[in-house]
Amino acid sequence: MTISRRVLLAAATAAPVAATAQEAGTTQRPIRIGVTAGPHAQVMEKVREIAGRDGLTLRIVEFTDYIQPNAALAAGDLDANSYQHQPFLDQQVRDRRLPLVAAGKTLIFPMGLYSRKHRQASAVPAGGRVAIPNDPTNGGRALVLLAQAGLFTLRAGADHRATVADITENPRRIRVVELEAAQLPRALDEVEAATINTNYAIPAGLNPVRDAITIESAESPYANLIVVREADRAAPWVARLVRAYQNDEVKRFVESTFQGSVVPAF
Repeated sequence: MTISRRVLLAAATAAPVAATAQEAGTTQRPIRIGVTAGPHAQVMEKVREIAGRDGLTLRIVEFTDYIQPNAALAAGDLDANSYQHQPFLDQQVRDRRLPLVAAGKTLIFPMGLYSRKHRQASAVPAGGRVAIPNDPTNGGRALVLLAQAGLFTLRAGADHRATVADITENPRRIRVVELEAAQLPRALDEVEAATINTNYAIPAGLNPVRDAITIESAESPYANLIVVREADRAAPWVARLVRAYQNDEVKRFVESTFQGSVVPAF
């Protein structure tokens, strides 16, 4: 994983005061919040502006994968992060025993199926390779999307926990290729199609509304979250951070910037 280590180190060494030092409502040092590069970082810049008016200073640390932001938060190198939905958080907490909790909802990034070779999912040929994220929850989410597009059939009741073992009928012999989520846009030339999370699609120049050949509805249950350590759940700065994010200015910024490809969940 590539992380802005210099930014993170500078934050840690320049201000070693614990995050709970803000309990009196004053900002003794910046709140270090981790985000994935792209839309999450763009929106957090707007949140930082709004939080600053309330005396809350945010230091944004960008990551390029889905694992390290939670590891850094659990280790105390971050105070919060904003990039994941509840099923992913639940899986991380369960598998890695991380003391993390959701503090508030942020955005929905509908997952899309993209292809440089085909204009509709039904055109993917027999035996074609289709790439999906290799993390458990987004991989299952992708399989559900592919099943809804008619590429194969999953067992009854399959959800984001589905794996390739849950494919019950695959008459077209579609081959599922599991890759790191951040690598999927670069893999488009090598596969027939790929399911890509919107936070990685947009920086790659892919517009979910315009370019996806199949996309989740805006009613997707995968709302992203602000996440903090359990010990900080009731800290005053957490409520102030959530309030700064769930702001009408942020909502208007998201709607005007992303034109429907990213949906406010608050």
